[in-house]
Amino acid sequence: MPFKKLHANIQEKLATLEITTPTPFQSNSIPVIKSGANVFCTAPKDSGKTTTLILTTLQKLKCEAVGSAPRAVILVENKEKALALYETFLTYTKHNSLRVYVGYEQLHIDVQKSEIFEGIDILISTPVTMNKLFLTNGLSVSQLKIFSIDDAEFLVQKSAYQALMSITSSVEKCQYVLYSDKMHPVLKRFESYFMEYSKIVST
Repeated sequence: MPFKKLHANIQEKLATLEITTPTPFQSNSIPVIKSGANVFCTAPKDSGKTTTLILTTLQKLKCEAVGSAPRAVILVENKEKALALYETFLTYTKHNSLRVYVGYEQLHIDVQKSEIFEGIDILISTPVTMNKLFLTNGLSVSQLKIFSIDDAEFLVQKSAYQALMSITSSVEKCQYVLYSDKMHPVLKRFESYFMEYSKIVST
């Protein structure tokens, strides 16, 4: 049972939310992600991918705030998805010290830089915005432990793809987890770059 081996804080939260049984996808993916491997997670909609992303991020960061630079990054397609994921994350982080921050194109980059400077643990952003933060010295990636991409099919867009390649070329050591409905040829291409020795979990 993957949930039984998660941090006590996470287990308490799942109990509060009355989530007791993992989906087949969660049973397959959580142990592999917890192992620290780079993982391509492919499963249809409503398989529990987003919940898996949140649980494994909290697990990796041990449900507690540390330092000021982000230790987890989650990239999404656009502002709407960023804000929706942020709201869902807050449900799980309400009773621990983790600091979640959301950034997107429409929010002025200087505002984002000053707020991130105050200290964050988890950054939810779009590739273009994160790359802009990075290029303007508004973001340190030196402490990154886990880098996830939700609904990664959007990386077929040239601007998102190029921004991601720019960011990952500067990240020295980190676990990458990509979530998508199915394996797209563009995603497979990342094996030659930052997804080396990756595993595939599919449902």
